[in-house]
Amino acid sequence: MASKTLTSKGDDAAASGVMDQRRRLLEGAILPTMVRLALPTILILAFQVLVGVAEVYFLSFLGTAALAGVSLAFPCITLMQMASGGGFGAGVSSAVARAVGAGREQDAEALVRNAIVLALALGLITTTAEALGARPLFRAMGGSGAALQTASAYADVVMGVGAVLIWVVNLLTAALRGAGDTASAAVVTLLGGLVALPLSPLLIFGLGPVPAFGVVGAGMALLAYYAAALAFLLAHFRSLRCPLRLRLNAPWLDRRLIGDVLAVGGLAALGAATPNLSIGLATAAVGAFGVDAIAGYGLAMRLDFAMTPLLFGLGVGVMVFVGANVGAGRWRRAERAMWLGVLLGAGCAELIGLVVAMFPNLWLGLFTRNPAALAVGASCFRCVGPLYGVNAATMLVSFAAQGAGRALRPLIARVLQLLVGSVGGLIGVIWFRVDVGGLFLIVALGIVVAFPVVATALHRPTRCVKVA
Repeated sequence: MASKTLTSKGDDAAASGVMDQRRRLLEGAILPTMVRLALPTILILAFQVLVGVAEVYFLSFLGTAALAGVSLAFPCITLMQMASGGGFGAGVSSAVARAVGAGREQDAEALVRNAIVLALALGLITTTAEALGARPLFRAMGGSGAALQTASAYADVVMGVGAVLIWVVNLLTAALRGAGDTASAAVVTLLGGLVALPLSPLLIFGLGPVPAFGVVGAGMALLAYYAAALAFLLAHFRSLRCPLRLRLNAPWLDRRLIGDVLAVGGLAALGAATPNLSIGLATAAVGAFGVDAIAGYGLAMRLDFAMTPLLFGLGVGVMVFVGANVGAGRWRRAERAMWLGVLLGAGCAELIGLVVAMFPNLWLGLFTRNPAALAVGASCFRCVGPLYGVNAATMLVSFAAQGAGRALRPLIARVLQLLVGSVGGLIGVIWFRVDVGGLFLIVALGIVVAFPVVATALHRPTRCVKVA
């Protein structure tokens, strides 16, 4: 009897948490509510990026070959991260947000279990793909010698051993964000980062009885990060504080809910894949200019990764807000949220882009003194940096569209950017012998031509914010 009473109290607390969050999303002031949703994600992801930047800094002591190897693996690992956190994760967040907005609390909780099943399947697919294709892919991207060995070893740990763990953590975190519990989702990152930050140099360089694992040690520290995050998530989903409960004795697979996730998540994953595929193809094109060039381009691309907290955090706020209001039929309120998010995020990104375009060594000089690497990174910043705001606007409109259950138009924009910027750049290097500056101008052109596809959504946002 006592157990049943406790369960009933837990159910009441979870339902109350969901309804309180629904009320804030549908009736609260737009900007403060969006900031409250976005700020925990922004702050904690900034800490996560700090961990990633620190890892690159530690690896820089191993030499240019180590940096080049990690740069080769970086697009693939980022692809997995974005496909899980920003692709299928967006599908989970969107489905949960729309369920909360429509008052379907049972569906919102069932989506947690379905997300775990989906994560296990996609994690195993990722592991298989890495085992079969990582090394040939890195070789095709220009990797050879020590750089190729480094890239393969790093990917074997992160994508081979850790793929399932990463997928489960990212989809469970996405479910929390969809329910508006961005604070707990942010704590996940904080706890993992507190584990990884001291472990990374320890496992890379060794100390006392701990041997030096080199680049592999950096991958091991990353997996420790996700293991700590998973332990917290499982405990949180079983606690009374969580707005969504993980009920082990309920059905784990619902085709309708899986379909709801995949309808957005499948297209969003393709959309999330295209920027990383773009980086991979551009890295292959840069590889024609040597290992130092790969290292310089990889460091420049790390700044894109460093901007993730701001854009992803704000995008999550936009997506959850739009999703909940679309679920409740409040489209005009969703439109206003989309506009505020786009203007705020694009403005901040443009400021950062202009600074690094004028002073590229403020970033690049943190990691290397290699003249060739610095020259390539600076060329990238001068060509692409002034367009950071345009790229951010495309990204934030995509989040709004995904929140509304519509992911096709953002996918078209990203595919166009891939074809013009990266495929075009690779063709330019191979067939027309353009130099590295010309390559980055083509990459910049891809950003420019992609924007009009989503700009129509900005002018007529109701086409993005309607119920799927």
